[in-house]
Amino acid sequence: MGLRGELFSTRVMLPNRTYFFNVKENRMGDLYLNFVESKNREDGGFDRQSVILFADDLQEFLKGFDESLRFMEKEVRERRRSARAAAPSASAHSAAAHSAAARPAEKPYSAEKPYSAEKPRKEHPSKEHPSRERPSRERPPKKGKRIVVKKGKQ
Repeated sequence: MGLRGELFSTRVMLPNRTYFFNVKENRMGDLYLNFVESKNREDGGFDRQSVILFADDLQEFLKGFDESLRFMEKEVRERRRSARAAAPSASAHSAAAHSAAARPAEKPYSAEKPYSAEKPRKEHPSKEHPSRERPSRERPPKKGKRIVVKKGKQ
């Protein structure tokens, strides 16, 4: 287990924000996904928002996510069609350039194949070496207070 229970981590960097996807394990051994959005503030700091999704809830989450993506794809297609219909066609060449045959086919999101904006990172080889392993941060269970009686000379 990695630092703070992290098993896997990847990030997606955009011009004005960064997303982190961290798979972690809690003390009970439950796996969860922690989504973190980090945005730059004007004063030089960062605004961070976090969402936690447990593995048990993943299928229901993916159903809602898939439904939302399908709606967005449909909406984008309809907006493109209405924009093309509203724009006057200057020549046959411009109409052919905007035809469905000239555009590559759009790939719909599929729940069977999870979306991946970035390839998973490989761990650095030094982290795999046994001498580099960090000791466990888990503490032994607390016991009741011990009373120590010192016997002295009487």
